[in-house]
Amino acid sequence: MNNILQNILKTLAYFDIFNYPLTDEEIMQFLPEKNIRLLFDKSVEKLLEEKKIFKIGEFYSLKNRQSLADRRIDGNNRAKHLLKTARRIAKLLAYFPFVESVCISGSLSKNFADQKSDIDFFIITEANRLWIARSFMHLFKKLSYLAGRQHWFCMNYYIDEIGMEIVEKNIFTAMEIVTLKPMYGQACFKKFIEANSWTTNYFQKTFFSAEGQLKKVFLTRWMEKCLRSGFGDTVEKWLMNLTDKRWKKKARKNRLNDHGGKIAMLVSPHFSKPAPEFFQSKIIKEYELRIHELLKTNRLYKMEL
Repeated sequence: MNNILQNILKTLAYFDIFNYPLTDEEIMQFLPEKNIRLLFDKSVEKLLEEKKIFKIGEFYSLKNRQSLADRRIDGNNRAKHLLKTARRIAKLLAYFPFVESVCISGSLSKNFADQKSDIDFFIITEANRLWIARSFMHLFKKLSYLAGRQHWFCMNYYIDEIGMEIVEKNIFTAMEIVTLKPMYGQACFKKFIEANSWTTNYFQKTFFSAEGQLKKVFLTRWMEKCLRSGFGDTVEKWLMNLTDKRWKKKARKNRLNDHGGKIAMLVSPHFSKPAPEFFQSKIIKEYELRIHELLKTNRLYKMEL
């Protein structure tokens, strides 16, 4: 039973970073292996009796705070409304040239939103056309500033069909992958999940299905045809280098994003993504700290990272 006990604590510890309590079904979903329901229930009961975890309404947490449950319920309700907008935007983004899959990511993919939440997207593009696709989409995003809706178009993470395997293999990236909400591009997204089968080291295997199929309109197909050429290769490389120079310049000036974080992006022919040494590393360190704290108070369970 010790393995289940420690895995339950570790799962709650990760979400504790975000002050997000879980239901029993969610705890089981995020455990690294399937468990018999009866054994799981007995493990939860034991942790409750020992006051290692607490039940707040339908939720479980390492902290006995009603405010956590209230915050989650409010966040889930806000997410329901914001997801409707996100689905409409995802449909629009799916029309752009060389886009193969559009997914909702970030806190909204976990069904949570607060008053400051953005709509984050994870985009997969055709091979060797990431920077053309990204540039078209970000030119369109400029228009959203006129309406004050730029937070609806946070397209910060792109990969192409060659760079599907995520290099940073850790609990943070695994969590982000298994909680993605694919909106369009089912076939492409399935290949992405297969390329990242390593996530089963952290969570049970999960099957996904996209909500809609990509339907390329005539203008999109025509643009793709024109840019699948040597000229397109030249444009692709130029756009990547141009963006790289701009980001490096912003980093040197210590420019901050809309949330006060340092602007630091990584550039490659096959990906465009935030530098992991900032937010990602911060979360992992915080998670490790929580695990070590639990280790001190739960020596019986012999918890390991």
